[in-house]
Amino acid sequence: MPVSLPPALEPFLGLLRCPMCRARLRPDPGALRCPAGHTFNIARHGYVSLLTGARATSGDDADMARARDRFLTTGKYGPIRQALARRVADAVPEHGTVVDVGGGTGYYLAGVLDQLPDARGLVLDTSIRALRSATRSHERAAAATWDIFRPFPLADATVDVVLDVFAPRNPSEFHRVLRPTGRLVVVRPTGRHLTELRGQVPAMVTVDPAKEQRLHQALAPFFEDAGTELVEYATSLTEPETLDLVGMTPSARHLNRAELREGAPLPDQATVSVLATAYRPR
Repeated sequence: MPVSLPPALEPFLGLLRCPMCRARLRPDPGALRCPAGHTFNIARHGYVSLLTGARATSGDDADMARARDRFLTTGKYGPIRQALARRVADAVPEHGTVVDVGGGTGYYLAGVLDQLPDARGLVLDTSIRALRSATRSHERAAAATWDIFRPFPLADATVDVVLDVFAPRNPSEFHRVLRPTGRLVVVRPTGRHLTELRGQVPAMVTVDPAKEQRLHQALAPFFEDAGTELVEYATSLTEPETLDLVGMTPSARHLNRAELREGAPLPDQATVSVLATAYRPR
């Protein structure tokens, strides 16, 4: 029996575009279809499969998605989610649209939507494992498979806020889909983020010292800084939480839980240190 159109996806029908011909999409039993006949299935978990061609390989696998779900539900990254909501609050009009690019399980989008009772949200991500959680993260959160580095399946100037939290960036596409009055909010780690873990787990991915300079160079042609907030605090960690924190990062591709348990004692505390910047389109 075909999957019905998820209620959270319905408000996006006017914004979504066929990835192959850019035409508008309309609902069809169990799918979205454009006038040219290009068809995109709606999974039984509630997300729409828009990604065509070769599959991206950078998204969370099943273990990473489960680790992310477990860790984020502890609330240890709650202050980051709260900072996001503060950055977004003044930028979203009534019935506004928020798109979380590389949004994974929808944790951050759900926090924003909790503060915006009339807004709608969409997670774009390559990981179907993560999107299964994203569709359950909030009643107003829709989800679709997509590769951040391709032109987004969205119409021009239709989005009020783009969220980019610990995710790759596509500045020209951010600019294209945002309204002139919209905002891009980027969250990224500082050099102090999780220093205790990096000190004891050498295989963990480090923060590039030139990261801020590269971010500025990439965004400057399209955006100007509208305010930055430093979110920094210490948080306690149990061993399972530490394992999940490592397991939900790209470092998990080089490590496994058994190796971590057998290595040096894991820290029972970590420094969380990120910057949250709102950008306005030029």
